Amino acid sequence: MTQQTISLILYFVVFGGIMYFFMIRPQQKQAKKRQALLSSIRVRDQIITTGGVYGKITKVKDHSVMLLIAEKVEIEVAKSGIISVENREIDLEKAN
Repeated sequence: MTQQTISLILYFVVFGGIMYFFMIRPQQKQAKKRQALLSSIRVRDQIITTGGVYGKITKVKDHSVMLLIAEKVEIEVAKSGIISVENREIDLEKAN
């Protein structure tokens, strides 16, 4: 192998490492935190959906939740549509 080939291979290895630590790894950590958030939701949690709807969870299903948005007004929202839980801190230590 020539010096030029070794330099090129080293360049790609370093570039791959930089891509992993600045792009792939943070995205994986964020996905784990989101999964922890969605798996820890429970009845009476105050949540916000991606559409900006605020409400209180009245029932948790496999892939959706029933959300009380006004007195006697309930809607069903997909769990993937939940962006945050407002009334408590989610323990994300398990996700790291």
